[in-house]
Amino acid sequence: MSRLRFAISTSLDGYVAGPDQRPDQGLGRGGERLHDWVVRLRSWREMHGLEGGAEGVDDEVLRGSVAGVGAAIMGRNMFGGHPGPWDGAVPWRGWWGDDPPFRHPVFVVTHHAREPLRFANGTTFTFVTEGIERALELAREAAGGRDVALGGGADVANQYLAAGLVDEMELHLVPILLGGGARLFEDIGTDMRGLRLTRAVPGEGVVHLEFAR
Repeated sequence: MSRLRFAISTSLDGYVAGPDQRPDQGLGRGGERLHDWVVRLRSWREMHGLEGGAEGVDDEVLRGSVAGVGAAIMGRNMFGGHPGPWDGAVPWRGWWGDDPPFRHPVFVVTHHAREPLRFANGTTFTFVTEGIERALELAREAAGGRDVALGGGADVANQYLAAGLVDEMELHLVPILLGGGARLFEDIGTDMRGLRLTRAVPGEGVVHLEFAR
């Protein structure tokens, strides 16, 4: 069976987004600093149709993080937009424009149904209202034997972690303090659900912590 692989950047005080998240500030105040390490990399730039970029250990970690992935899961906050039902007049299409970097099926866990959103580059967003286990079932079917990537936001990630469904986890620990926002591991207790640290990789302005069952 394909693995569920969770990867996310987090601050030293445990936040994966800053305070005051809103449609024009998806990562909250200061939250964009969590991704300073990744947006400069060659592999990240390639995924977004850009040239150039830095190579080295951080680039190798990112390439490994996305290798072998055939589908992804994310929460409503990561897909973005606004709280509540979707705006039928101006439907939100994600943060990524007309060329999302996924290029495979993506399943968005949400309370509000809508028709799938398809892009020419192979990315399809399917909106799942039946919960996290149904989203994982659909993602594994779509992945065709490859792994499933789990992104944020914190709420959906915490649900999968609490349920013990995550097989591998990468925490990209960034040496900043956000002081508030969306916190990882909120209300899941002290049980690591079988996940154990397998590797710690120091990078440039980030430390990569890898966990597996």
